[in-house]
Amino acid sequence: MKTEEPLIGEPPTTGPPAEEPLVERWRDLLSQYSRVAHELDRALQAAHCLTMSDFEVLDRLITADHCKARIHDLVGDLHLSQSASSRAIARLEKCGLVERAMCELDRRGVMVTATTRGRELHAQARRTQLAVLAEHLV
Repeated sequence: MKTEEPLIGEPPTTGPPAEEPLVERWRDLLSQYSRVAHELDRALQAAHCLTMSDFEVLDRLITADHCKARIHDLVGDLHLSQSASSRAIARLEKCGLVERAMCELDRRGVMVTATTRGRELHAQARRTQLAVLAEHLV
């Protein structure tokens, strides 16, 4: 006798018990990420007028060689989409935290460099980030 598969969007009536702890761990991980990300975003905006995404772009740039990176390489390291990364870089540039320039080695590429103001703000925001992470993850 053939058993019917559940319709798309309907949970199966019974599932293998071995899968339940794995799914529960996944849900716990998502919940923890959501709580920490929300608190980090709130703290960075309140103290430094930076979104968590803006801070991530600046943070990756600061840790790059000479605080400079090709936009293409920088975007590849981020959890953001290409368009979200471009918008974050544009916001940082508008605030004077980064500068764009043509890549000297490959004229098709665009380099982004952290300004002195960007490095100073990053140092302050980094302390906020570490405080939030220590509060929620330690």
